[in-house]
Amino acid sequence: MNVFNYISEAYVELRTQTTWPEWAEVQRLTIIVAVFSIIFALATWGVDEVFSTALAGFFNWIKA
Repeated sequence: MNVFNYISEAYVELRTQTTWPEWAEVQRLTIIVAVFSIIFALATWGVDEVFSTALAGFFNWIKA
């Protein structure tokens, strides 16, 4: 019964006491997050490629 009360009270609080952002703000912030996620992914990929190339060169240098 306590779980049901908790869920019920949480639902009521979300419906009555939570201030939700405007739809335009949600869209704007979603675009910002998406852009930064893409930038971060590209930066991570770039660093991975640099280290991969450097390590491959290092091991080729050791073998030679």
